[in-house]
Amino acid sequence: MSLKDRINEDMKVAMRAKDAERLSTVRMLLAACKQREVDERIVLDDAAVIAIVDKMIKQRKDSVGAFETGGREDLAAKERTEIMVLQAYLPQRLSEAEIGQAVAEIVAGLTAELGRAPGPGDMGRVMAAAKSRLAGQADMGLLSAAVKAALSAGLAK
Repeated sequence: MSLKDRINEDMKVAMRAKDAERLSTVRMLLAACKQREVDERIVLDDAAVIAIVDKMIKQRKDSVGAFETGGREDLAAKERTEIMVLQAYLPQRLSEAEIGQAVAEIVAGLTAELGRAPGPGDMGRVMAAAKSRLAGQADMGLLSAAVKAALSAGLAK
């Protein structure tokens, strides 16, 4: 069963259970998927759906911060609930150590390719490789920090 099919089934379950919060979040996710399919005239695979879920989670985390700053704890709580529902559709996340190890492997491969140790100017190259390899498995903030650390450690050697 594809991820999109699972989301559709979850929508039906939420409708039967009369779970309004879960239902609205799942419908919002399906609408975002459908919008992308229509805009780009494609059928989304699981990786593309995971990317959409990641983006929606990031948007909600940003909203939680803004609502808390504005003193709107009711809206922040609603966003946190949506984050919990959306996280169910993501694969198991890698730990910081696993992310660091994967980044080290990517940097080693890039070193062999370039014939030199990559530096801060190669951040985009390393991030592109890391994003394609770890899509949906790693938090992009942690990934970015691991790449920066690996590239700055390469300068110290």
